[in-house]
Amino acid sequence: MKLKFFSANEAAGKRIDEKWGSLTWLGSPQIGNLKDMTVGRVVIKKGLSNPRHAHGNCEELLHLLKGRLEHTKGSEKIILNPGDTLTVAPGVFHNALSIGEEDADMVVCYSSGSRDFWLEK
Repeated sequence: MKLKFFSANEAAGKRIDEKWGSLTWLGSPQIGNLKDMTVGRVVIKKGLSNPRHAHGNCEELLHLLKGRLEHTKGSEKIILNPGDTLTVAPGVFHNALSIGEEDADMVVCYSSGSRDFWLEK
């Protein structure tokens, strides 16, 4: 694949707003700028959490840019501060609660271009 530019305006058009925050897709086969991975930016509003979920077909890497998170991974709880990175194996249920003084802002990467997404029942 040749170099492909994806502008901030194009990324803003891929933003999905949720009650707990937002997801902005930055790279994927669907966007047309990556072949075998998915990359996004996730914001979790202060005091809120995203739903507990798993990805059955890929690993996830989460890198926290700002804010603080209490991340549950299986039965573990991990506190993340800016600059921290967490990886989650396929099929492990996880979610994050924004516990800082500001919204949590992070980059997420998945090892698949078409990631599975399962909510915990």
